[in-house]
Amino acid sequence: MIFTIFRKELKETLRDRRTLMMMLVIPILVFPVILNVFVKVSSSFQKEAAEKTLKIGLVGDQNTFIAKEMEALPTTLGKKKITYFANHADLVKALNTDSIELGIEENAKFQDLMNDKKTAQINVLFDMSELGLQDRAEMYLNAISAKAKQARLTEMKIEAEKIEPLRLDYQNIATDKEMFGKLAGGMLPYIFIAFGFIGCMYPAIDLFTGEKERGTIETLLTTPVSRWQILFGKMLVVVLSGLIAATFALIGLYISIGTLDTPENGAIMNIIYSILTPQFIVLLFGLLIPLTVFFAGVMVPIAVNAKTFKEAQSVITPLNIIMVLPAMVGFFPGIELNWITACIPVVNVVLATKELIAGTLDIGMLALSFIVMISIAIVAVFVSYKRFDQETNIVN
Repeated sequence: MIFTIFRKELKETLRDRRTLMMMLVIPILVFPVILNVFVKVSSSFQKEAAEKTLKIGLVGDQNTFIAKEMEALPTTLGKKKITYFANHADLVKALNTDSIELGIEENAKFQDLMNDKKTAQINVLFDMSELGLQDRAEMYLNAISAKAKQARLTEMKIEAEKIEPLRLDYQNIATDKEMFGKLAGGMLPYIFIAFGFIGCMYPAIDLFTGEKERGTIETLLTTPVSRWQILFGKMLVVVLSGLIAATFALIGLYISIGTLDTPENGAIMNIIYSILTPQFIVLLFGLLIPLTVFFAGVMVPIAVNAKTFKEAQSVITPLNIIMVLPAMVGFFPGIELNWITACIPVVNVVLATKELIAGTLDIGMLALSFIVMISIAIVAVFVSYKRFDQETNIVN
């Protein structure tokens, strides 16, 4: 009987274009569109920044040390236009009026310190809110500093190795799979939670509040079927809708990564292929199914209690933010799955998924996370049943 109700409600849900858009079309299209637009815009900005002629202001004339070195820099480091100013005040004024973008001046007694083979200071003025300026300044001045250092060593007849006793070599022992899991693994559960919640929302509202508005819930309740069977049949549709929406969102993400034209794309796809094993998919859905059941269990009491579709939507929609916030933990470095975080609903799913992608998941913590999610899913279903069993909530 539960399956009969499930099949009947599923057919009605699939006839709703709005639900199909939220469950299938938007999830599979949103990531290819967003990622491709983002990559193109980002590439365009990077290209524009690299080809941009940087307006630089220097205090003094062409005979100062910094002026000679700046003029001698190759154009491969970026195009530049140099303007000279009489003093610091004029330089700052030009920066404030955007006449120049970068101001550079030698500190007091600069030349005396250079002649005495001491450390001389160069002041760099720029607007931190303008992205890329500090990088360009560091690129120019690092080149000048390296040249000045080598010139001083040569003049003093000192070999560089004699003043550099140590050479540090940092070696990363983590595999590409572990790096991908730790750095990008937070995105996968975040996507599933966001789209899984949205995928559950519209069917939950339509199958409960919508039926109240249409006046068909009373007819359904007069059939010789237990109320809990009706509830379970409807909830299965809600859970399946959430799983489908989240799955199609992940498929959309997979397609979008595969279609990106970037130098690193081939290596990323090889890592993804090594991760997507049958065991990984089974374990992943083992975590995510109770999470989706929990979403459905949270939404159903609200949908049952609401009088109109609009009322239910206005209450459930803000919950998406509450559910997604814990998922952002996956983007924070240093937070890992342990015996404490494994007991925190939603957070445990996010962190367990990261560990699963990296291939470092502890089976004991996975089991604890699964037990916690199953427990809150059962509680959510029980609350839904209690609300659905009240006559005042299911009849307008």
